[in-house]
Amino acid sequence: MGRKAAAYRKISNTNKRSADERDVRIGQRLRTRRMELKISQQELGSALGVSFQQIQKYEKGVNRIGAARLVQLAEALDTNTGYFIGELEKGRGHESEFGEFLATREGVAIVEAMITIDEERVRRLIIDIARTLGALCKAA
Repeated sequence: MGRKAAAYRKISNTNKRSADERDVRIGQRLRTRRMELKISQQELGSALGVSFQQIQKYEKGVNRIGAARLVQLAEALDTNTGYFIGELEKGRGHESEFGEFLATREGVAIVEAMITIDEERVRRLIIDIARTLGALCKAA
């Protein structure tokens, strides 16, 4: 059996409808963008004609987002589809932990607070304080 047939068999043996790690990362980006814009799951669901539970499933990566729905989400969240699907190849970056944090209220709050600080020196001090506190928490 040739490589082409083996590759096809590998692809066809996977459940095409099951969500995978890429779906989780797309969901994290969806949640991050929604929270950036301060839109509730209910509001986004209403704009798309789906329930807030469906938005939750998209954000958790439980349900896959089809191409047409991804375009609707991008339009509703004033972005483009590339925002959601950029660099999803396996092994790219450290986005998993970073993306998970940015998709939390605390992550959004930290970023928003840091953006309001104009002085680079002050931002660096805050970063140093956060790193010191993190190290203390790990040591405890």
